[in-house]
Amino acid sequence: MIKNLLCLLAIIGGLSSCVNPQKQKEQKLADEIENPTNKVVLSSEIVWEKLNPDRGALSPQAGTIWGDRNDSVPTGFLAKFVDGFSSPPHIHNVTYRAVVISGLIHNDDPNAEQMWMKPGSFWTQPVGEPHITAAKGEENIALVEIDYGPYLVKPLTEAFDDGERPVNIDGSNVVWLNSDKCNWVNPDSKAELSFLWRNKEYNGLFIKLPKGYDGVIESNGMVLHAVVIQGGLDYKMPQNKDVKGLDVGSYFGSSDRAFHSIVTNSDVETILYVRTNGKVKVD
Repeated sequence: MIKNLLCLLAIIGGLSSCVNPQKQKEQKLADEIENPTNKVVLSSEIVWEKLNPDRGALSPQAGTIWGDRNDSVPTGFLAKFVDGFSSPPHIHNVTYRAVVISGLIHNDDPNAEQMWMKPGSFWTQPVGEPHITAAKGEENIALVEIDYGPYLVKPLTEAFDDGERPVNIDGSNVVWLNSDKCNWVNPDSKAELSFLWRNKEYNGLFIKLPKGYDGVIESNGMVLHAVVIQGGLDYKMPQNKDVKGLDVGSYFGSSDRAFHSIVTNSDVETILYVRTNGKVKVD
């Protein structure tokens, strides 16, 4: 009798430990972070204004996600262009990096043939380098980030060469690394990473999550900014357990070590652009 009772208790204990391992893991992770810094910005909450007020009605729109592009701080913002937009040749006072979120965007030397970059493409524009930007499509949006501001448009008379060279990577040419090639990825997650750039302080990468992903991204840096480039996800806030639905253009981030509990909710793979000064682990 006693032996049977002990066996029954052992079975019940084993079953309870397997009821929802994801929830158990989330609770364990939450217990490790006493004061979580996780935050979310929905695409519907982004405030749009003129990117270049000097161009009046012809100016693209800009919606700041983090930082302040008018101040000397790292900043990320969305830039929105109307169909048929084409800028005059110009330069910027800072280097920027960008990712196409929707539509088609061309960014190159003024005399270059047009190369339309589709969603998921990545490019960089060096400080002082003459270029034009053009867009075509019903909705043309790109994520733009700078290491410091202010972000200004300058005439070609102020052009200069600082030695940096532009990079244009079409979405079809992105190289993805799975768990066999990168220890930042847990094999069970079936996620993939693509490292895009790195400097002394920060690095930028794509994270591709499969359909049906239900897991946690751990970040150990003091800075993590992530923007949904493709797909969508449900994000659980550790502070109050609220679940936020993040569509394309939405953001999540943290300002200390953090665990980001994510469930993808799209019928396509979900791609995130991440900027951080640490490492991430996709479980």
